[in-house]
Amino acid sequence: MKITGSLLKMKSEISQPIKYYLPIGSESVEMNSLINKPVRFTFENQIFCTNCGSKTYKSFNQGLCYPCFQSSPSASECIIHPEKCQAHLGIGRDMEWEKKYHLTPQIVYLALTANAKVGITRKPQIPTRWIDQGAVQTIILAETPNRYLAGVIEVTLKDFIADKTHWQKMLKNEINTSVDLIALKEEMKSFLPSELKQYVVNDSQLLDLNYPVLEYPKKVKSMSFDKLSVVEGTLTGIKGQYLMFDYLNVLNIRKHQGYVVSIEY
Repeated sequence: MKITGSLLKMKSEISQPIKYYLPIGSESVEMNSLINKPVRFTFENQIFCTNCGSKTYKSFNQGLCYPCFQSSPSASECIIHPEKCQAHLGIGRDMEWEKKYHLTPQIVYLALTANAKVGITRKPQIPTRWIDQGAVQTIILAETPNRYLAGVIEVTLKDFIADKTHWQKMLKNEINTSVDLIALKEEMKSFLPSELKQYVVNDSQLLDLNYPVLEYPKKVKSMSFDKLSVVEGTLTGIKGQYLMFDYLNVLNIRKHQGYVVSIEY
């Protein structure tokens, strides 16, 4: 089977293990069925912006052409620094977009990827955001009415807990099993000032996530279509937005959104 088209990040579905689907052009490939089988990706030397559709020589911010990177609200400063979001003040690159994405309920969460981390996401993005990060366990800490307040909570807690995923440890499944997310939530709550504690969610339900991986690699080697025209091997696992080949090589699908490739399997 051979399919050619532009890549988008994998879609996922809660299951035991997680089910993954790869959008490529107008098709969707069910990836779990390809585990332990040879798969070949060939880059067709074309990249199209996922926002405006124009052809671009280089991808910025996981799929944008440079003009969209400069103007799109999805690439604004507050995507990386949510505490700088000004949508609640009526300020943004596109207020209609802001109303849809930043002036809606936001979740502050704790996740175990390798070590524990704090993060935020839009409420409808649960559990997709957690799966994309390769989290093995998560808990909701707080729910806010906008991105700014979620960002303020996150930046308040960054002095006590990481806000980044160590992607190599995540892919090697080097998990700090001593972490108790329920106890950690109570600890993080204690660091919040009174005006932010009102957003804390009392429910302490844990979500455990399992991934379709034959065996986790001891080492990982990142591969990219910016350097290689062909990525191939036996698909040995999927975690986060990464495909694992031959218990070593990994391909970040999200990084290559908009790249035109052919998949053969």
